[in-house]
Amino acid sequence: MLWSIIKIAVFIALVAAASFAAIYLLELDGGVRVVMAGQEYNLTPLTAVIALILLVIAIWVLLKLAALVIAVLRFINGDETAISRYFDKNRQEKGYRALSEGLMALASGEGNVAMAKANRAERYLRKPALTNLITAQAAEMSGDRRKAEEVYKRLLTNEKTRFVGVRGIMRQKLSDGDTDTALKLAQTAFALKPRHEEVQDTLLKLQAQKHDWSGARETLRAKLKHGNMPRDVHRRRDAVLALSEAQDILDEGKDIEAKEQAIEANRLSPDLIPAAVMAARSYIRADSKRYAVRVLRKAWDAQPHPDLAAAFAEIEPGESPKERLKRFAKLLKIHPEHRETKLVEAELHIANEDFPAARRALGTLAEDDPDARTLTIMAAIERGEGASDAVVKGWLTRALAAPRGPQWVCDNCHHIHAHWVPACENCQSFDTLSWKSPPAATVTSSTGVEMLPLIVGSLEDKSRDDQPTEATGDGPADATGETRPDPVIADAEIVEDPAPEEERKAAN
Repeated sequence: MLWSIIKIAVFIALVAAASFAAIYLLELDGGVRVVMAGQEYNLTPLTAVIALILLVIAIWVLLKLAALVIAVLRFINGDETAISRYFDKNRQEKGYRALSEGLMALASGEGNVAMAKANRAERYLRKPALTNLITAQAAEMSGDRRKAEEVYKRLLTNEKTRFVGVRGIMRQKLSDGDTDTALKLAQTAFALKPRHEEVQDTLLKLQAQKHDWSGARETLRAKLKHGNMPRDVHRRRDAVLALSEAQDILDEGKDIEAKEQAIEANRLSPDLIPAAVMAARSYIRADSKRYAVRVLRKAWDAQPHPDLAAAFAEIEPGESPKERLKRFAKLLKIHPEHRETKLVEAELHIANEDFPAARRALGTLAEDDPDARTLTIMAAIERGEGASDAVVKGWLTRALAAPRGPQWVCDNCHHIHAHWVPACENCQSFDTLSWKSPPAATVTSSTGVEMLPLIVGSLEDKSRDDQPTEATGDGPADATGETRPDPVIADAEIVEDPAPEEERKAAN
């Protein structure tokens, strides 16, 4: 209503201005004298203005007629669309203007405006390949998913826009969580445009989720072929897929095929720890211990890891602790200053009941870089050297609140995994797990666990005062004749009441 009133007011103002201008020209003295071909024409000011307007219109009409004559001549010469282009030129200008305005509105986040401009452009241009895409994206921006899906389905009917329609519906299915339909659409889109990097990544991710490892390896080869992935990254991820396929085959009970895939994964990426462990165990089952040692040493050279040490121990399961320590010596010489090397050596000395050597092997890890495993080893060393229960419990309670140490952590979302998997269980990212310490928690615990080392440690002096002079442990006797408790390796639960006997009696 307001816009109609404004238009009426503007129209009245223009008519009034034209009337005043005509009255002014009528009352104006003088005139215009035009001499042409010996003829003289005297024009009043109003007549001169009208003649000028008519001259401009005549020139515009002549230009249009000239353009029409040119179009006719081109049509006669064989250009069948020359005349239609002449008459559609004005419509195209309006259509492309509306199309550009629709793109600007889409970039500005104005979905409704973009849809209106796209509809106007379609009326003038009649090119759905251009306007439907803007309409679909504008509908998604406005939250009208039904409208967007309808437009994407219309794009499927045209061979030139089929890929855009398939990709649009695929993205909608992914957002809805319909991975089965999304996988089929991704395969269709990949067949239409195998070079498209986004489609390759989406297809690879969906195939990994569905455990279609052979299909995923084909997609990975396509990424390498079309230059969307470096060769070294391709080898690494191809090894991850081969390892995943080997794990699934092993679950089905096919040991021979699983062995071949595991060895293939280790060949592609010797530093892939799970592949090295699986390949080594397949060699151990085949009684090829020499090959198992070679695989594990090569992987340890790339990165020491507790799973590699466990597999290395499985090579000779019946050996004594002293023999195992001697056999591990060559492996531990590869990275003698590495944290994992020190921890494994300390555990081997504890198993051999050489606790001073275990303390020397551990070094200052318990003070410089404490975690649950390091502090538990320290508790075992203290127990083996005959320390009081309060000291041992102090180390164990510190281990309760200490970080877990290196774990399988996703580089993308920092989700922690108990075991290695090819794709993150949280964000579904492929090949993003790394063996490292997770980021430190920023939230302070309110459980009071962090106070346990102080509480237990404060009882140490009291326990020394109450400790009998004669040894009461059940462990083996040391060089001085005193008995000492057996060494502990795993975490222990604190179930005793730490209060002295006199306090308990007084409380009762």
